[in-house]
Amino acid sequence: MSSTPSARSRAQSHFKSPQQRDDAVRDQIEKERAVVDAKTARLKALRMARQAEEKIEADRLVAQKDAEKTRSAAAKAAARALKNQG
Repeated sequence: MSSTPSARSRAQSHFKSPQQRDDAVRDQIEKERAVVDAKTARLKALRMARQAEEKIEADRLVAQKDAEKTRSAAAKAAARALKNQG
């Protein structure tokens, strides 16, 4: 055999380099996509936690207002009862 590369091996080496670059680019894109997906998941979790806290606070305020209305209504009823007695 001769020491010079055959046409087939020269062609393979010619196309091997672009293929390696393509593979490297695909790997880089996959890594970047994974980073973006992780960031998106983290932000979504934070947003959902914030919304849950806001809902709890809103529910607490509604319950507090309802309790104030109930106390106010009870106080008015007690005042009417005292007025009717006296």
